[in-house]
Amino acid sequence: MTAAVNLNAKSGRADLGPGDGSRRGQSRLSTVQTVLEQKAKLTVDELATMLGVSAATVRRDLARLERQRVVIRSHGGAVWVGRDFETPVASRAHSHTAEKRRIAARAAGLVGKGAVVGITGGTTTMEVARAISAREELTVVTNALNIGAELAVRQNVRLVLTGGVARTASFELSGPIAERTIRDYNLDIAFVGVDGVDPTAGFTTHNDLEATTDGALVARATRVVVVADSTKIGRVKFARICDLERVDLFITDTGATEEQVIALREAGLEVDLA
Repeated sequence: MTAAVNLNAKSGRADLGPGDGSRRGQSRLSTVQTVLEQKAKLTVDELATMLGVSAATVRRDLARLERQRVVIRSHGGAVWVGRDFETPVASRAHSHTAEKRRIAARAAGLVGKGAVVGITGGTTTMEVARAISAREELTVVTNALNIGAELAVRQNVRLVLTGGVARTASFELSGPIAERTIRDYNLDIAFVGVDGVDPTAGFTTHNDLEATTDGALVARATRVVVVADSTKIGRVKFARICDLERVDLFITDTGATEEQVIALREAGLEVDLA
């Protein structure tokens, strides 16, 4: 059922109802997060002007983000909670979608018939899973519950879902059980999602258990490909997954600046812009 749209009499802006769960609403939430992360603090009026919606819509969005612990509401606005906070995967699903799909399409070109593929959790890796799901005789080893659910219905895919402790923020299974499962398999290629890419710090993520589990997947792969949109470049998160030298290819989007690409390539990383 389509969400009701109300017209704000003072502003003339179209508001989606408080139960807005549409793609438009999710995209707006992602935009609010991105802007706040860059600016640290903004007022309701500033966000309303940027987004072209009413103050009431912004307040509802901020209330949702506060419940998800993404922002802290202040008097008349909101404050970003900090660079090391992990945004839940459900909140990131509709952020930079076009870029992630271009990255996924480029990554899918590396997968042939009969390949054994490892996939970590993440919104970009989810797009990769969708892009390769029609491959014949495909075997996928993943620690991501949502990716497992996406591929479980594909008769052409032999799916191996690791055990482990589930995290609601990422839908990933991690810990010793997951790592023991991964160590039993040899992978032709692994697609790894990350939260940070830096020439010195390498590839990083928010959670140390997930970093160790993702590192185990990296260790079992003949070829390692990191997939991440360009907003991850220059960020350093809490836990290191692996160094740049362990990765064969980094696929990102054309939003990466020339300086960022040069710095990564000078550090020895092959970078592909999709």
